[in-house]
Amino acid sequence: MPEVSNPLTVLCLSSAVKGQRLIRELKAQGCRVFLLTEERWRGDDWPYDALEGVHYMHSLAHRRHVINAVAYIARGLKIDLIIPLDEYEVETAGLLREHFQMPGMTASQARPFCDKLAMRVRARAAGIPTPAFVPIFNYDALRDWMNTTPPPWLLKPRHEAGAMGIKRCENSEQVWRLLDQLGDEQSFRLLEEFVPSDVFHVDSIVWRGEVLFSAVGAYGQPPLAVSHGGGVFRSRLLPEHSDEARALRELNARVISTLGYPEFSGIVHAEFLRAHSDGRWLFLEAAARVGGAHLSDMIEFATGINLWVEWARIELATARGTPYQPPTPRRGFAGVIICLARQPLPDLSAYNDPEVVWRLEKKHHAGLIVASSDSERVRVLLEAYAARFAVDFLAHADPWETGRNV
Repeated sequence: MPEVSNPLTVLCLSSAVKGQRLIRELKAQGCRVFLLTEERWRGDDWPYDALEGVHYMHSLAHRRHVINAVAYIARGLKIDLIIPLDEYEVETAGLLREHFQMPGMTASQARPFCDKLAMRVRARAAGIPTPAFVPIFNYDALRDWMNTTPPPWLLKPRHEAGAMGIKRCENSEQVWRLLDQLGDEQSFRLLEEFVPSDVFHVDSIVWRGEVLFSAVGAYGQPPLAVSHGGGVFRSRLLPEHSDEARALRELNARVISTLGYPEFSGIVHAEFLRAHSDGRWLFLEAAARVGGAHLSDMIEFATGINLWVEWARIELATARGTPYQPPTPRRGFAGVIICLARQPLPDLSAYNDPEVVWRLEKKHHAGLIVASSDSERVRVLLEAYAARFAVDFLAHADPWETGRNV
């Protein structure tokens, strides 16, 4: 049993409903867990039985407001640890740790994992290949870049998650018009070459700068194509000894070493491109948090390792000054498939192959996970299900963005 005579008090931050397994693990480890989230998620799927209390704000987007709110909470609650559950709170948690002089990753240390420009600048300086890019600062430099880099280009928010807020531009006139619309917000964007490619992800457990576990996956379609063009999202884990997995584990370790600091410990979700034109590997982006779209569930069904649980254990080991070692993974394969659905509650009963191990229960979404000891079986099932999902369920919604910049 964990030591509970002097339990740690943990405040979790999230502007999305996620991280339930992390909260439950903290509770199981003897912590007192509190949650700060947004009012729109009141009564949603939180593990209330594992929470000592929940605090609500209209929005967590304004960081000074969040600092004030946590300062108010801290008047009556001695907080030992702050953990962000969502991409947007990683840097906010760093600011809170700095403001309250608490242990953990600072905002400056978090920035290379949150700011797409910062991570590209660091990667380029370390010799890690990335798509060509230019910051939106100096107009002469921007003109020169557009004159020498063939379109299309992607105008990207520096601080949005994944593919959110990205605009594809076919010529310089489109770029200038979008910048006119952005006004003073344009410096929070970068312009990047569009590289036709396959997209991969590596999800890692890192302890004191060393990658202790990594799972390499391949997306069925680039997430940008799914979010902007509509389609069925899918991903599957690759065989550990495949050429792709070997190359990506090596590149991923270089990225984490470059973006992190010597004692960095946590979970990293990183994405990479393999260019169609010449097969070269390019670093796309990395985040110091668990990947979305139920990738952690897919990884757990294949390996037995839940990244949310391990994140909680890493945070507690760091706070308590105790060693950490992840569990030994089992060898298996899994894949996940998800799409927006026309139906409020899609009927997935016809998807009844024995490899189906999980079904998504979320309004206007269809999703499932398949698992097998045979990687090829997973690939074949996902391809077949993607075609069926497109007919049975698929709906399309315009991409949206949060409007957050910093």
